[in-house]
Amino acid sequence: MLNVTMKEFNEIEFSLYEKNPIIKKFGFGSIVADPSVLTPENSHDSKWHLFCHTFTGVFHFSSDDGINFIKEGKVISRAMRPDINYIDGVYYLYYERVQPMIVRGPAAIRLCKWFSEIYLIKSMDLKNWSKPKIVIKYDKGYHKCDEGVSISNPFLIKVDDKYRLYYSCGLSYLDDCKFCEPTYISYAESDTPDGKFVSIDVPVMSPNADDALNNKGCGCIKVYKVKDGYIALQNGISMTQDSISKSEIRLLNSVDGKNFTFVKTVVSPTGYGWMAQFVYACALSLYKGKFYIHFNGRDTAHPLKGREHIGLSIQKD
Repeated sequence: MLNVTMKEFNEIEFSLYEKNPIIKKFGFGSIVADPSVLTPENSHDSKWHLFCHTFTGVFHFSSDDGINFIKEGKVISRAMRPDINYIDGVYYLYYERVQPMIVRGPAAIRLCKWFSEIYLIKSMDLKNWSKPKIVIKYDKGYHKCDEGVSISNPFLIKVDDKYRLYYSCGLSYLDDCKFCEPTYISYAESDTPDGKFVSIDVPVMSPNADDALNNKGCGCIKVYKVKDGYIALQNGISMTQDSISKSEIRLLNSVDGKNFTFVKTVVSPTGYGWMAQFVYACALSLYKGKFYIHFNGRDTAHPLKGREHIGLSIQKD
């Protein structure tokens, strides 16, 4: 739990790190995205650890200061949108696993249907990992849409005696991007972090045509327990009347972790440079009394020209 109230966190202001982006795309891909972060007190070696993905899989980075990161290497292929946790000396890495279309047969290949579910791997040292295990499978109608089945963006928290995995699901097609973003936010619960997670029957968040910041899709959400409830950072997906899409990170409050209200935007696209049009998934960290938000941004919707990098926003003094 974060040792603040909703009101206290709502009053915090953040500013972009002046030397952003801190992790640039690498290799032959056009993106590095969806950071998940552990601070030194939440790791076995007193270092920062950041997990993110490219088109080829999930990668691990380490750092002494949370700003300057060294690439440790690829953790697992066919994996996206990681969530790293350190629980009782064990690392739990949840991620979206995409099933190759060839496995699902000719119909999937012909229709280019997406199919993904949430998997888990575990480690004691961030080097040797267990075999993948499915933890959230396709078993709800809202997981499926015209574009296929998508269960993504896992994020684990402890709620009383249960482990709760928030996740994104469904897909909304963006005409200017020529790709999809998540439609709904839901969650599943289990008695243990590697047990059977059971999804709720109805998503906790859906797109709202009257919400200018969340009218196309719900993106992803990161939820944190505070003294008097929950705060959440969510990147809503929106579309303007001119059919221009965008995403920004907004702060939400909740008493019960199920019903969320908008407070303010905390990281917005700049309109220029590497995060001109989109600010996507993020990770909130508290270290030595200061909050950090690691996130990824995208410069343009163009599917071939667009590039994504990871940046940082830090609590103002």
